[in-house]
Amino acid sequence: MATEPILAALDVSAARRHDSFVRSGVLSAYWSLTKPEVNFLIALTTATGFWMAAPVSLGHFPWVSLLHTILGTVLVASGGATLNQVIELRFDAQMRRTARRPLVSRRIGQSHALWFGISLSVIGTIYLAVATNALASLLSIATLLGYLFLYTPLKRKTPLCMLIGALPGAAPPLIGWAAARGRLDGNAWLFFALVFLWQFPHFMAIAWLYREDYARAGYAVLPQGKLKNRFVAWQTLLPSLALLAVTLVPAIRGESGIAYLVGALVLGSLFLSYGVRFAFQLSTASARRLLLASILYLPLLLACFAWNKK
Repeated sequence: MATEPILAALDVSAARRHDSFVRSGVLSAYWSLTKPEVNFLIALTTATGFWMAAPVSLGHFPWVSLLHTILGTVLVASGGATLNQVIELRFDAQMRRTARRPLVSRRIGQSHALWFGISLSVIGTIYLAVATNALASLLSIATLLGYLFLYTPLKRKTPLCMLIGALPGAAPPLIGWAAARGRLDGNAWLFFALVFLWQFPHFMAIAWLYREDYARAGYAVLPQGKLKNRFVAWQTLLPSLALLAVTLVPAIRGESGIAYLVGALVLGSLFLSYGVRFAFQLSTASARRLLLASILYLPLLLACFAWNKK
């Protein structure tokens, strides 16, 4: 029939559009596996560590090395995020907040995700070793192993998992510092302490918002019974106070100017106020405000540190 070539062309065109849609959907699913929203903060803290540690000679900053460091670190972090979802697949399937993840919704097969995560992790650690130095690569490996084999299983055993999980969570600025300088010193650990403490109020807000989800899946991120409220309050208040004190260390040492001191005090006081409000109210609204405040606080504080560099 005369219309058959036209119909065939339309079928081919439709098939191509469908294949393109499928491919874009698969790529989007793999991208989602890497947790890009988390990687943004990881890249930011890594870059800050590198920026503060990098020597500047004759006004020249090693921008290429910075990009290598961020890329390698994000590759390892992406691999870790993917492998974490492989390990926790059956638990993610029981939670509303994770029900649409690519593995749970079966947009990606478990074996494909496993090899994707392993490949990203291996490539990232090798890339850091070649493009930066061995110390940065070793730190990334330690971070990956701590995240996957200490923090991840402990989430189902004890509320103190956050204490362990905050250690690899605070490692990116160390990786950046090591990549820039080849060693770690006191100021590197200052940034480590900053990110370490920041994670507690940040995660307490998340844990409170999704406490029913976590309990349904068998996660022990919060204690049961009457201890829960007290635990959340103290895990929010004490680290928030300590965080404010840590941010003032450069001013106490005389390493910063008045502009940094004012910025750190204002940001720290505001963040602490949200933490105090949440600790005393323990409501969904106060948890959401604290979570948003934590997401804004960290980049702004790191910007103050970067601006303060001499």
